[in-house]
Amino acid sequence: MRTTLNRVLLALTGLVLLVVGLSVLVGSLDLQRHWDFTVPGWWPFTGPKDVLLTDHSRTRYRSDGWWWPVVFAVLGVLFLAALWWLLAQARTRRLRQIRIDSGDGQGALLRGRALESVLRSEAEDYEGVEWSNAVLTGRRGTPEARLVLGLAPHATPQDVVEGLDSQVLERARNSAGLPDLPAEARLRAVRHRAARVS
Repeated sequence: MRTTLNRVLLALTGLVLLVVGLSVLVGSLDLQRHWDFTVPGWWPFTGPKDVLLTDHSRTRYRSDGWWWPVVFAVLGVLFLAALWWLLAQARTRRLRQIRIDSGDGQGALLRGRALESVLRSEAEDYEGVEWSNAVLTGRRGTPEARLVLGLAPHATPQDVVEGLDSQVLERARNSAGLPDLPAEARLRAVRHRAARVS
């Protein structure tokens, strides 16, 4: 969700900046006169001496009672939206601790990064996996694993996924005392230089 929202907001911001930049460039370099084309009537810049807001445009609403409250309200909304977006970037969904059953009725807490490190190292030890990355998400009592695996050229994806489930994830479930550990694995091919044959 956050990744999609980021992409949409960045695309819209980039589009607005591109349109404004092109309009300023066309007007300031007087390209419509040099290249002999016309711009629409609503185009903000038609020549090098044009400004974005004329004196009349800047001052015509200042005497109205609604003008300044609307300006401050719009700026306040923009500020709060930007602050929310910034805080959303800092918030992570990574699971910091996992609650496990210690057998004494109280339970224990296991650091999420410790289990991530174990998943990473054991996945990299598996045949056909050259590198891996693991992140735990979800809740303390019901963690979920997200793995990204770099596969060697000789690796078979089906064998890697089956081995990941039967060996790596099974050991992690047993060692942490978890009833289950749902996992999502993304497989990526590792690029290698072509071997020369002489």
